[in-house]
Amino acid sequence: MNLLESHTHRLATILDLAPVVPVVVVHNLAQAVDLARALVAGGIPAIEVTLRTPAALDAVRAIAAEVEGAVVGVGTVIEPKQFDLALEAGAQFAVSPGSSPKLLAAAREHALPWLPGAATASECMALLEEGYRLLKFFPAEAAGGVNALKGFGGPLPQLGFCATGGISLDNAPKYLALPNIRAVGGSWLTPESALLAGDYARIEALAREAAGLKRG
Repeated sequence: MNLLESHTHRLATILDLAPVVPVVVVHNLAQAVDLARALVAGGIPAIEVTLRTPAALDAVRAIAAEVEGAVVGVGTVIEPKQFDLALEAGAQFAVSPGSSPKLLAAAREHALPWLPGAATASECMALLEEGYRLLKFFPAEAAGGVNALKGFGGPLPQLGFCATGGISLDNAPKYLALPNIRAVGGSWLTPESALLAGDYARIEALAREAAGLKRG
């Protein structure tokens, strides 16, 4: 098994932990551990912390060190150096909205499993040629949603997807019913109103609801 095959196996294991991977934006570092504990308590252990805020890497570091059962990764990886920063912080996987030659080159020999993004058949085929079998379908709703994924399933049955972008509790079941969907990503599990109020019980309840969604 080569490195990319090992990474694919690891990513499959992570995506299989729960039907939803929460996409979390952490503005206040003091909230990171409590919100992660709430997600894990609700049955959602894989957590994607987006690298969109100054607190993101410190949040990953805190979750990795302090939240038992959490499998924390990073999202919005758009620069090669972010692979190293994420790994040093304790991330176990990385996610990008797309891919680029520089990211592909950096990921090829990196220890951190990477889920690159794709929105078209050509992008999917290019990543398949590079050896990737698991992709992020983004932005899911804007890129054709369920119908697009159904279309990919015929000519590209080798690929599995985590659909992210416009996913909610209402439309998640339609995605999860597809055979080429491994999980969905969404931000609805950690609404800003709950974070501002410190309402971690609500986050745990939303996580429990999401964990109960059926696949296949």
